[in-house]
Amino acid sequence: MKKKDREKFAALLNDMRKSILREIQQDVKAERDGEASEGRDTYDIASDERDREINLLLGDRERRKLQQTDDALQRLETGEYGLCDECGGEIALGRLEAMPFSRLCVTCQDEFEQTQRTMRPNSTVMASPRLQATDSDEDTQ
Repeated sequence: MKKKDREKFAALLNDMRKSILREIQQDVKAERDGEASEGRDTYDIASDERDREINLLLGDRERRKLQQTDDALQRLETGEYGLCDECGGEIALGRLEAMPFSRLCVTCQDEFEQTQRTMRPNSTVMASPRLQATDSDEDTQ
């Protein structure tokens, strides 16, 4: 990877990191500010609990994204950034621009996703139902 590209991705990743940290801080501040429940009915409290659960899920996603960004910055420092973890080939610049913390090239990512789909027991692909053989069916075969 060219020095110019490394600098561009370092700036992009650092901007992403700052943005994620800002979002996490805003979520924490909003959580602290919204804790007063005086004069509120049960529906308001239940709605706030649901919102809090959603924010926790989003917070987990943000923390995971922050970790991936930090990992990408570390790989940039060690010279491993832009190389596929699986095959060792270069990750396309377009892919890195879309997802700067990518660890797999398009081909390896596709293979990984295919494997995940086949391993998942409740896959979105529905198998056709099989009819159970009855005693009378077994006698005719």
